[in-house]
Amino acid sequence: MLRLFRTLARGAAARAEEDLFDRNALLILDQQIRETRAALERSRQALAASVAGDRAEERRLAEVEARAADLETRAVAALQAGRDDLAAQAAEAIAELEAERDAIRTARSRFATELTRIRAKVADATRRQAELERGRRLAAAAETARRLRVSADPQDRATLKEAEATLARLRNLQAAADDTEAALREAEPGADIAEQMECAGFGPSTRPASSAILDRLRARAEAPGQPIA
Repeated sequence: MLRLFRTLARGAAARAEEDLFDRNALLILDQQIRETRAALERSRQALAASVAGDRAEERRLAEVEARAADLETRAVAALQAGRDDLAAQAAEAIAELEAERDAIRTARSRFATELTRIRAKVADATRRQAELERGRRLAAAAETARRLRVSADPQDRATLKEAEATLARLRNLQAAADDTEAALREAEPGADIAEQMECAGFGPSTRPASSAILDRLRARAEAPGQPIA
Protein backbone atom coordinates (compact mmCIF):
# COMPACT_ATOMS: atom_id res chain seq x y z
CA MET A 1 0.00 0.00 0.00
CA LEU A 2 2.78 2.40 0.91
CA ARG A 3 4.47 1.65 -2.41
CA LEU A 4 1.21 2.44 -4.21
CA PHE A 5 0.89 5.80 -2.44
CA ARG A 6 4.48 6.65 -3.38
CA THR A 7 3.79 5.77 -7.01
CA LEU A 8 0.64 7.90 -7.01
CA ALA A 9 2.54 10.79 -5.46
CA ARG A 10 5.26 10.58 -8.11
CA GLY A 11 2.62 10.38 -10.84
CA ALA A 12 0.77 13.42 -9.47
CA ALA A 13 4.04 15.36 -9.22
CA ALA A 14 4.98 14.43 -12.78
CA ARG A 15 1.57 15.50 -14.09
CA ALA A 16 1.73 18.76 -12.16
CA GLU A 17 5.19 19.42 -13.60
CA GLU A 18 3.92 18.74 -17.13
CA ASP A 19 0.91 21.01 -16.63
CA LEU A 20 3.12 23.77 -15.27
CA PHE A 21 5.47 23.41 -18.24
CA ASP A 22 2.57 23.48 -20.72
CA ARG A 23 1.08 26.63 -19.17
CA ASN A 24 4.43 28.42 -19.23
CA ALA A 25 6.02 26.84 -22.31
CA LEU A 26 6.49 30.15 -24.14
CA LEU A 27 8.04 31.80 -21.08
CA ILE A 28 10.39 28.83 -20.64
CA LEU A 29 11.29 28.94 -24.34
CA ASP A 30 12.12 32.65 -24.08
CA GLN A 31 14.51 32.02 -21.19
CA GLN A 32 16.13 29.08 -22.97
CA ILE A 33 16.63 31.20 -26.08
CA ARG A 34 18.24 33.95 -24.00
CA GLU A 35 20.62 31.41 -22.47
CA THR A 36 21.52 29.77 -25.80
CA ARG A 37 22.02 33.21 -27.37
CA ALA A 38 24.41 34.15 -24.55
CA ALA A 39 26.29 30.85 -24.92
CA LEU A 40 26.56 31.38 -28.68
CA GLU A 41 27.90 34.88 -28.14
CA ARG A 42 30.54 33.51 -25.76
CA SER A 43 31.51 30.93 -28.38
CA ARG A 44 31.86 33.61 -31.02
CA GLN A 45 34.02 35.72 -28.76
CA ALA A 46 36.22 32.71 -27.95
CA LEU A 47 36.54 31.94 -31.65
CA ALA A 48 37.46 35.54 -32.41
CA ALA A 49 40.09 35.49 -29.64
CA SER A 50 41.52 32.24 -31.01
CA VAL A 51 41.74 33.67 -34.53
CA ALA A 52 43.46 36.78 -33.16
CA GLY A 53 45.93 34.59 -31.27
CA ASP A 54 46.68 32.59 -34.41
CA ARG A 55 47.37 35.78 -36.33
CA ALA A 56 49.74 36.88 -33.58
CA GLU A 57 51.53 33.53 -33.89
CA GLU A 58 51.73 34.04 -37.63
CA ARG A 59 53.44 37.38 -37.11
CA ARG A 60 55.73 35.80 -34.51
CA LEU A 61 56.68 33.08 -36.99
CA ALA A 62 57.53 35.66 -39.63
CA GLU A 63 59.71 37.54 -37.15
CA VAL A 64 61.58 34.36 -36.11
CA GLU A 65 62.19 33.35 -39.71
CA ALA A 66 63.43 36.85 -40.57
CA ARG A 67 65.83 36.87 -37.60
CA ALA A 68 67.16 33.41 -38.49
CA ALA A 69 67.71 34.44 -42.11
CA ASP A 70 69.48 37.63 -41.02
CA LEU A 71 71.76 35.76 -38.61
CA GLU A 72 72.56 33.18 -41.28
CA THR A 73 73.62 35.91 -43.68
CA ARG A 74 75.78 37.51 -41.01
CA ALA A 75 77.28 34.14 -40.01
CA VAL A 76 78.34 33.45 -43.60
CA ALA A 77 79.97 36.86 -43.75
CA ALA A 78 81.77 36.14 -40.45
CA LEU A 79 83.09 32.82 -41.76
CA GLN A 80 84.31 34.52 -44.90
CA ALA A 81 86.14 37.03 -42.69
CA GLY A 82 87.71 34.29 -40.57
CA ARG A 83 85.59 34.99 -37.47
CA ASP A 84 84.68 31.44 -36.67
CA ASP A 85 83.89 32.41 -33.07
CA LEU A 86 81.15 34.81 -34.12
CA ALA A 87 79.85 32.33 -36.69
CA ALA A 88 79.62 29.64 -33.99
CA GLN A 89 77.60 31.93 -31.72
CA ALA A 90 75.33 32.82 -34.64
CA ALA A 91 74.89 29.10 -35.39
CA GLU A 92 73.70 28.49 -31.83
CA ALA A 93 71.24 31.38 -32.04
CA ILE A 94 70.02 30.16 -35.43
CA ALA A 95 69.47 26.67 -33.97
CA GLU A 96 67.30 28.12 -31.20
CA LEU A 97 65.35 30.26 -33.67
CA GLU A 98 64.76 27.29 -35.98
CA ALA A 99 63.56 25.20 -33.04
CA GLU A 100 61.12 27.96 -32.12
CA ARG A 101 60.06 28.21 -35.77
CA ASP A 102 59.33 24.49 -35.94
CA ALA A 103 57.39 24.63 -32.69
CA ILE A 104 55.28 27.51 -33.94
CA ARG A 105 54.59 25.76 -37.24
CA THR A 106 53.53 22.56 -35.49
CA ALA A 107 51.28 24.44 -33.08
CA ARG A 108 49.68 26.44 -35.90
CA SER A 109 49.10 23.30 -37.95
CA ARG A 110 47.30 21.63 -35.05
CA PHE A 111 45.41 24.79 -34.25
CA ALA A 112 44.27 25.16 -37.88
CA THR A 113 42.59 21.76 -37.67
CA GLU A 114 40.94 22.62 -34.36
CA LEU A 115 39.94 26.05 -35.62
CA THR A 116 38.18 24.52 -38.61
CA ARG A 117 36.21 22.26 -36.28
CA ILE A 118 35.29 25.15 -33.95
CA ARG A 119 34.20 27.34 -36.86
CA ALA A 120 31.94 24.56 -38.15
CA LYS A 121 30.37 24.17 -34.69
CA VAL A 122 29.82 27.90 -34.27
CA ALA A 123 28.32 28.14 -37.76
CA ASP A 124 25.97 25.24 -37.00
CA ALA A 125 25.01 26.78 -33.65
CA THR A 126 24.36 30.14 -35.34
CA ARG A 127 22.07 28.51 -37.89
CA ARG A 128 20.19 26.55 -35.23
CA GLN A 129 19.85 29.65 -33.06
CA ALA A 130 18.34 31.60 -35.98
CA GLU A 131 15.91 28.75 -36.68
CA LEU A 132 15.03 28.59 -32.99
CA GLU A 133 14.24 32.31 -32.83
CA ARG A 134 12.15 32.14 -36.01
CA GLY A 135 10.29 29.19 -34.53
CA ARG A 136 9.76 31.15 -31.33
CA ARG A 137 8.11 34.00 -33.27
CA LEU A 138 5.78 31.52 -34.98
CA ALA A 139 5.01 29.83 -31.66
CA ALA A 140 4.20 33.19 -30.08
CA ALA A 141 1.81 34.03 -32.92
CA ALA A 142 0.14 30.61 -32.63
CA GLU A 143 -0.15 31.00 -28.85
CA THR A 144 -1.79 34.41 -29.27
CA ALA A 145 -4.27 32.93 -31.72
CA ARG A 146 -4.98 30.05 -29.36
CA ARG A 147 -5.68 32.41 -26.49
CA LEU A 148 -8.12 34.33 -28.67
CA ARG A 149 -10.06 31.11 -29.15
CA VAL A 150 -9.98 30.15 -25.49
CA SER A 151 -11.44 32.69 -23.06
CA ALA A 152 -10.53 32.40 -19.40
CA ASP A 153 -13.91 33.85 -18.37
CA PRO A 154 -16.57 33.82 -21.15
CA GLN A 155 -18.87 36.02 -19.08
CA ASP A 156 -16.39 38.89 -18.79
CA ARG A 157 -14.45 38.72 -22.05
CA ALA A 158 -15.72 39.33 -25.56
CA THR A 159 -15.06 36.63 -28.11
CA LEU A 160 -14.22 37.01 -31.77
CA LYS A 161 -17.64 35.66 -32.68
CA GLU A 162 -19.36 38.34 -30.60
CA ALA A 163 -17.21 41.08 -32.11
CA GLU A 164 -17.97 39.82 -35.61
CA ALA A 165 -21.71 39.84 -34.84
CA THR A 166 -21.47 43.44 -33.60
CA LEU A 167 -19.62 44.48 -36.74
CA ALA A 168 -22.21 42.80 -38.95
CA ARG A 169 -25.02 44.59 -37.11
CA LEU A 170 -23.25 47.93 -37.48
CA ARG A 171 -22.78 47.36 -41.19
CA ASN A 172 -26.47 46.50 -41.56
CA LEU A 173 -27.45 49.72 -39.79
CA GLN A 174 -25.19 51.77 -42.06
CA ALA A 175 -26.55 50.05 -45.14
CA ALA A 176 -30.11 50.77 -43.98
CA ALA A 177 -29.26 54.46 -43.49
CA ASP A 178 -27.78 54.65 -46.99
CA ASP A 179 -30.88 53.01 -48.46
CA THR A 180 -33.14 55.49 -46.63
CA GLU A 181 -31.17 58.48 -47.91
CA ALA A 182 -31.30 57.16 -51.46
CA ALA A 183 -35.04 56.59 -51.18
CA LEU A 184 -35.59 60.17 -49.99
CA ARG A 185 -33.68 61.51 -52.97
CA GLU A 186 -35.73 59.38 -55.31
CA ALA A 187 -38.97 60.65 -53.64
CA GLU A 188 -38.48 64.12 -55.21
CA PRO A 189 -39.69 63.54 -58.79
CA GLY A 190 -37.88 65.55 -61.43
CA ALA A 191 -35.51 67.22 -58.97
CA ASP A 192 -32.36 65.87 -60.50
CA ILE A 193 -33.38 66.37 -64.14
CA ALA A 194 -34.64 69.89 -63.42
CA GLU A 195 -31.29 70.85 -61.95
CA GLN A 196 -29.46 69.34 -64.93
CA MET A 197 -31.66 71.23 -67.44
CA GLU A 198 -31.21 74.48 -65.52
CA CYS A 199 -27.43 74.10 -65.66
CA ALA A 200 -27.72 73.43 -69.40
CA GLY A 201 -29.57 76.76 -69.90
CA PHE A 202 -33.08 75.43 -70.48
CA GLY A 203 -35.76 77.28 -68.55
CA PRO A 204 -35.53 80.04 -65.93
CA SER A 205 -32.83 80.02 -63.33
CA THR A 206 -33.91 79.21 -59.79
CA ARG A 207 -30.95 80.90 -58.19
CA PRO A 208 -29.71 84.51 -58.58
CA ALA A 209 -26.89 85.06 -61.05
CA SER A 210 -23.85 87.05 -59.98
CA SER A 211 -23.88 89.06 -63.28
CA ALA A 212 -27.45 90.28 -62.63
CA ILE A 213 -26.53 91.38 -59.13
CA LEU A 214 -23.49 93.23 -60.45
CA ASP A 215 -25.65 95.07 -63.03
CA ARG A 216 -28.07 96.11 -60.30
CA LEU A 217 -25.25 97.41 -58.13
CA ARG A 218 -23.83 99.44 -61.02
CA ALA A 219 -27.23 100.99 -61.75
CA ARG A 220 -27.61 102.07 -58.15
CA ALA A 221 -24.07 103.40 -58.08
CA GLU A 222 -24.68 105.54 -61.20
CA ALA A 223 -28.03 106.92 -59.97
CA PRO A 224 -27.52 110.34 -58.26
CA GLY A 225 -28.47 110.61 -54.64
CA GLN A 226 -29.09 106.91 -54.19
CA PRO A 227 -27.16 105.66 -51.20
CA ILE A 228 -26.14 102.05 -51.34
CA ALA A 229 -27.71 100.15 -48.46
